[in-house]
Amino acid sequence: MSAGPRVGDLAPDFTLVDTHGTPVTLSALRGTPVALVFVPFAFSGICTGELCELRDNLDAFDRAGVRLLAISCDAMFSLRAWAEQDGYTFDLLSDFWPHGQVARAYGVLDEERGLALRGSFLVDARGVLRWSVLNPRGQARDLAGYLRAIEALAAG
Repeated sequence: MSAGPRVGDLAPDFTLVDTHGTPVTLSALRGTPVALVFVPFAFSGICTGELCELRDNLDAFDRAGVRLLAISCDAMFSLRAWAEQDGYTFDLLSDFWPHGQVARAYGVLDEERGLALRGSFLVDARGVLRWSVLNPRGQARDLAGYLRAIEALAAG
């Protein structure tokens, strides 16, 4: 695992494909705050629980104007099936190839296992990292942490 960006740094730019193969570029989203949520595996219990909780609370992100992007090292087709099964209306992005390149840039790639760790990042409208959290593989992230970070971002 490499060192990732720190709060106050410009967020590493990337382009990844969504579940339909459409490229999504972080820098193209400037002007909009973005929450990046790295997850280890599609369809796994904790990851599904986390994304379902985000799905069920998406209005908090929408009210704050924050675009939610979930990122996994899984292939685009797996992510599409997962999104369809669980009704995710936010983007799931595939960091499949080059494998884990974006997770590595954010310091959340488990090189030995080839998966993203549970890292989340809040990027402001100018592309600056304003909040981050990293949980161990078996520990879900707390929704309250996201909500506090979004509130702090909105407060300026």
